[in-house]
Amino acid sequence: MGTVEFESSPAESAAAAVTSGTAGRRALVRRPARNLAEGQLTHIRRSPIDLELAVLQWRGYVASLEAEGWETIEVEPAPDLPDSVFIEDAVIVFGQLAVVSSPGAPSRRGETRAAEAAVRALGLSVHHLELPGTLDGGDVLKVGRTVYVGQSLRTNAEGTRQLRAILEPRGHTVVAVPITKVLHLKTAVTALPDGTVIGYRPLVDDPRVFPQFLSVPEPEGTAVVVLDPATLLMSSAAPRSAALFTGLGYRVITVDISEFEKLEGCVTCLSVRVR
Repeated sequence: MGTVEFESSPAESAAAAVTSGTAGRRALVRRPARNLAEGQLTHIRRSPIDLELAVLQWRGYVASLEAEGWETIEVEPAPDLPDSVFIEDAVIVFGQLAVVSSPGAPSRRGETRAAEAAVRALGLSVHHLELPGTLDGGDVLKVGRTVYVGQSLRTNAEGTRQLRAILEPRGHTVVAVPITKVLHLKTAVTALPDGTVIGYRPLVDDPRVFPQFLSVPEPEGTAVVVLDPATLLMSSAAPRSAALFTGLGYRVITVDISEFEKLEGCVTCLSVRVR
């Protein structure tokens, strides 16, 4: 397997970001594990994973963030936790508040320790979700002050209740969303900078949950990372969706993440943006 080297420890990288002047645009990332091919699957058939290609694609993803002015901070690697590259599931960030998740898959519960260390090094306030509540970060979609939470195989009602208890006193509204056709809510839908929720209609249980919903033409077009109010990062596997967003006036950057898509991953899964 190819490796991604770094000169300082993840904690040192996080601390440096606080003092470097780039603290307003930071992204946590985590290199792929050597057993990436053993990652969990729920709704698609397992396909062979090219680990060397996955590492190259991860590097390309990180480089795309950095090219757009984001300081990337590497969370301590977890070489024996196959899903750990999907850092979004381990911690959810709301401004200066970080909520450490309670993963729904027991095999993923070891992923949160290093994620928590990284957000603490950034000086964020930390809260925890606890069993029997389960909640994966991929089930959380933030649209303004509304927080949509997918009720999936990984996130249960108790996990949602705990998140609501943390967020509603801080002015957020938490809305539970049924999810039965994909792994996570953000596998089915994400949102454009103007708040419009986008999704591939056959994968969305009930689009009426969202005040504004725009159907995209490809399943890989459901996920976008908002890099700034005018710029979207998305998979190169959805050219028609990219053209749709370009027609709406957005600048679109595409990346090849085919090896991660084989594991039900998408562009949002591979980073946690801290603003």
